[in-house]
Amino acid sequence: MAKNQSNEKFKSKIGGQALIEGIMMLGPNKGAMACRLPDGSVDLETWDENNGKNAPWYKKTPLVRGCVNFVESMIRGYKYMMKSAEKQLTEEEKAEENSGIFDIVMYIGMLIGIVMAVGLFMFLPKWIVGLFSGIAEKRIIRSILEGVVKIVIFVGYMALVSLMKDIRRQYEYHGAEHKTIACHEAELPLTVENVRKQSRFHKRCGTSFIFIVLIISILVMCLVPFTVTWQRIVASLVLLPFIVGISYECIRLAGNHDNVFTRILSAPGLAMQRITTREPDDSMIEIAITALKECIPEDKSEDKW
Repeated sequence: MAKNQSNEKFKSKIGGQALIEGIMMLGPNKGAMACRLPDGSVDLETWDENNGKNAPWYKKTPLVRGCVNFVESMIRGYKYMMKSAEKQLTEEEKAEENSGIFDIVMYIGMLIGIVMAVGLFMFLPKWIVGLFSGIAEKRIIRSILEGVVKIVIFVGYMALVSLMKDIRRQYEYHGAEHKTIACHEAELPLTVENVRKQSRFHKRCGTSFIFIVLIISILVMCLVPFTVTWQRIVASLVLLPFIVGISYECIRLAGNHDNVFTRILSAPGLAMQRITTREPDDSMIEIAITALKECIPEDKSEDKW
């Protein structure tokens, strides 16, 4: 038993998100955002989190915690993405921001993003498959084809935006985030040299989570009796919290176990990370290390996934 325990790999609760020229890390008790400023210096912000032993019930209850974490991560991610963008502004641009123009543009951008997401991943696949009358009435086949169209759209979109210079740099920061967490989980000193050796692919990445959501949505929609397009769109919106909740439990399962089932479950997301992560340079790794160090709790038991 002692031998098995000593060989068990440590899995951290700490997760992160790539920002604009920066990285956000979230731990059980602390959150941190580190950004590289235009002058080359590092800007660091920290705040308190409540994801540890004293977290509220809705962050611990299966199915519920997935929905809560999903909503919180979207709100928090957008907030700190905007803050990281602000840190790259010139003095003239900051003056425009203070006038409220920057905030208006950002909120409009967020609204457009939500509308595009709903249109691309809920309306468009169901509309396209609904055009084929021969299969529109066959619930299971239709659900599978809708899922396939969603996956094609998702992969195509991520591959297309990866061609943009700014997005490519963000993907490099994404790689730095993964490699630094992997170094922490390997229980090695957090140095640039140690981090550089780690893999940029991680089973508990948000990209993997999205893929699991797409797969679970196919299975759930197979049980929906509706075949009219607008009815299926409404059903998918209503069932979204349930789908997200199940998907979160699946990614926890994949993160906690290494067997044939969890490898198959994780494979699409890990493959997708070949697009959404890139090998970072040393300056990006330094940013990731700076953010991660602030999130490591004193009590290691609180950091266990």
